[in-house]
Parts: sequence; structure tokens; C-alpha cells
Amino acid sequence: MNRFTTGWGAYDLTRFPEDPRDTLRAWDAADEYLLRHLRDEGVRLDGPGGAVVALGDRWGALVTALAAARPVQITDSYLTQCATRANLRRAGVPDGAVTLLSSRDEPPARVGVLLVRVPMSLALLEDQLTRLAPSVHEDTVIVGAGMVSEIHTSTLKLFERVLGPTRTSLAVRKARLILCEPRPATGAATPATPWPRSYVLPGDAGAASGLTVVNHAGIFCADRLDIGTRFFLNHLPKRSGATRIVDLGCGNGVVGTAAALADPGATVTFTDESYQAVASARATFAANAGEAEAGERARFLVADSLSGLEPDSVDLVLNNPPFHSHRATTDTTARRMFADARRALRPGGELWVVGNRHLGYHIRLRRLFGNCELVAGDPKFVILRAVKR
Repeated sequence: MNRFTTGWGAYDLTRFPEDPRDTLRAWDAADEYLLRHLRDEGVRLDGPGGAVVALGDRWGALVTALAAARPVQITDSYLTQCATRANLRRAGVPDGAVTLLSSRDEPPARVGVLLVRVPMSLALLEDQLTRLAPSVHEDTVIVGAGMVSEIHTSTLKLFERVLGPTRTSLAVRKARLILCEPRPATGAATPATPWPRSYVLPGDAGAASGLTVVNHAGIFCADRLDIGTRFFLNHLPKRSGATRIVDLGCGNGVVGTAAALADPGATVTFTDESYQAVASARATFAANAGEAEAGERARFLVADSLSGLEPDSVDLVLNNPPFHSHRATTDTTARRMFADARRALRPGGELWVVGNRHLGYHIRLRRLFGNCELVAGDPKFVILRAVKR
């Protein structure tokens, strides 16, 4: 746990899930810079202009510091919401003082102060700014923040196109601010978000060849099938019968959808910590199996890994784990996914994992399951199978 000192107070903040071995902080220099700017510039947080909105607040650092202004947090991350609730409780913030919205929820109707932590995905930023644009007015204070490596010319052009004239601050401790002046209302219609987008998979996508994939903004490789998933789809297990499958970290759901269509008796649970991902998985499954099948054979969960599943309840877990947490490279998420998969699998159930060869997942799986088999490999990727004994 680390102490976050701001002009509004000092707070003990953690990421989620809390891990005393985790050396990564729940805030960075961009959060500090943004809050210091608000204080130095005397930005009113209780004015009549509308809600204080923190878009993309990573672990709740911004809304915890500004809780007295009753802010609204908008995030695509379920884990961010969990971290925020824990940090607010630790800070003694009353329940209901901060409103937590997902990227799929309707934003506030009127925004007085818009604070934007720039995400890694430009598409997600485009979608969210476009959805917020009708709530912004000419008196709205708009401040973006990010590390220098996160803010590009394309980022500034996006702010300018959607909201208004934009400039940047000087860099401080490798962080930079985006200062945007909203355009006066002109009566013109606000452009609609270009998301979701869809495409049809080519014939080299294995079990998914010919399927339609639907991607909401922010999904990894939203305009094409990434090579790791393509490799996985060409080596999926062949099963039949009443199989209970989980697509863990489902992304757009193409892996789970392909597995379900290959086994008409199977039911599939799609789970991810991203609201946009689960919405994409639902749309992908419905596009290929139909809405009725989606209601009968599929379950869609926004959750922390497999926290919503009963132990010993699953036959097969399919997993392409992420190895980044924002800008940090880490195997923490993969290790938790593997442990949760073992808990959820019934005896004899299998975990199938695709990953970059250099990540060495086979070592962790052998320690956890007592076994690990190489199903397939190429110079870049491996597919591994572990069985719960």
C-alpha cells in the first residue's frame, strides 16, 4: 500500500486485487499533475456547470481525492471499480458519494468538469469522448492527463475533432496535460460513435473460419484477428456432448463462439473484466448463433477472472491471458487466471492456454496442476494443456 498525497488530503491506495508483493502503485505522475493543476488553477468543482466526471480513472485515485465534489467515474474496467470501492472505503468516503459508471452506461446529461486519463486504446478514447460530447458545453473545463509516452499527435487530434481546440502542457516527471476548450454550441448534430465494428474471418481461422466477429471500442486487435488467437483457433480441442466451456478473458468472444458452434451440446460462459469485451462477446455469439441461442447456450459475465463460477463446475477453460497491466508487463493476471481455472474445473477438466513462447507458462502450470502438455507450437506461440487431477 502506498500513500497518495494531494491538495485534498493523503490517501492509502491499492490496486485490485490487493497483493502485498505488488510493487506497482495505484497512481502515477499524471494523476498527481492533473490534481495539482486543478488546485493551482482554482478550478471550481462545485459549480453549476454539471457533474465532475473522471473518465478512465485507473484505480480510483482521482475520484478518491475529489470525493467531496461527488464525482462520476467512467471506466471500462471491473477491476478498476473494485479498486475504487476499496480505496473509497479506506478513505472513509460515504457510500454514494462517488457514482461508478461503466463504459456501457449512459453518461451524465451535463458535465461541468471532464478529467480524462488517456487510455492505451485510441479507439476507446474516441468512443468515450464521442458519447460524452453531447454533455459538454462551452463552460466545461476539460483536462486530459497521461504519461508522455501515452499522448501522441493522434490523441490531440482526436480531442480537437470531438471536443474543441486543444493544446498540451509542459512535461513534468514524464507526465503531460491535455488542455481542451470546448466549442460553443452550434446546433449541429454530434457525430455518432463509429463503434461497434464487425468483419468476417477468412478461411485460415480454423474452427472460426467464416464467422462474423463484432468488436466494440477498446478490444485488442479490433480490426483483424490477432495471430495468437488465429493459432489457437486452428488447434481448439474437439469435444462433443454436454460440455461446460469457459472463455476466460474472452475479448470479442470468437474463441468461445467457435468452440460452441463446433459442439452443439456445449454451453459457454464468456467472462472478462472489460465491459466492452463482454458486450463484444455477446454480439459475436449472437451474430453467429442467433439471439435465441445466446439466451439458451451462453452466459456473459463481467467479473474478476472466474469469481462468479462455482468450484468443480466446468469441463473446459480456454484462455489467452493478457501480460500487460496498463503500461507494465506482468504475469500477475495470468497466474490468477490459472489458479481460478483450476478451482472452477471439475476433476478431469482441462485448461487450454495460448501464449507467447517466451512467457514460460508451462512452468507455472506444472506447479499448479502437476502436469502440462504442449499441444502445438510455432516460433512465437505455444498452446498448453493442463488437466485437473
